[in-house]
Amino acid sequence: MLQSTQNPATASKFPPNPNTFTPPKNVAAPMEQATIGRSLVIKGEVSGAESLYVDGRIEGTVNFADSRVTIGRNGVVVANITAKEVVIMGKVTGNIQCTDRLDIRSEGSLTGDVVTPRICVEDGAVVKGAVEVRSEQQPNAKAQSKPSEPAKSAEPPKAAAAAASTGNSATLAQGSKVIYSESNRTHSS
Repeated sequence: MLQSTQNPATASKFPPNPNTFTPPKNVAAPMEQATIGRSLVIKGEVSGAESLYVDGRIEGTVNFADSRVTIGRNGVVVANITAKEVVIMGKVTGNIQCTDRLDIRSEGSLTGDVVTPRICVEDGAVVKGAVEVRSEQQPNAKAQSKPSEPAKSAEPPKAAAAAASTGNSATLAQGSKVIYSESNRTHSS
């Protein structure tokens, strides 16, 4: 009786045709991200189409309308920021306008007004300024609602209550400090 000299366990592991070409798997390129290093100081307008990570200092304006702007733990930004998404782990002084979300991490601090459809403030984060959570479908609602502002109630705004009443999301972690400017309150007689 003739028996094969090949081990049946290893015979099925290899294809019968040694000339078979298997193309390499396509690996998605990582998202492009520009970085402003710890020792860099930029004064003026910073804009672009890729994501931005700031670990240095920016003074002026930051405009990344279709991308994410991340302020690292060592980052200091004294500028108005316009972006799709903003993540704050450092210190920001200026107004922020997001088209997607604002995320303020526990070590982050923001002094300025915010307009965003979604916001997340972690425990330990500091926010000083007005927070306006609005739906993504109404980017110009503030300009259209100016004439009706005197009709607002005398109650101070609360981010969670505002989000609940408009159907938008706002997340405030326990222990977070949210300070509302009294100058933003409107009293009706």
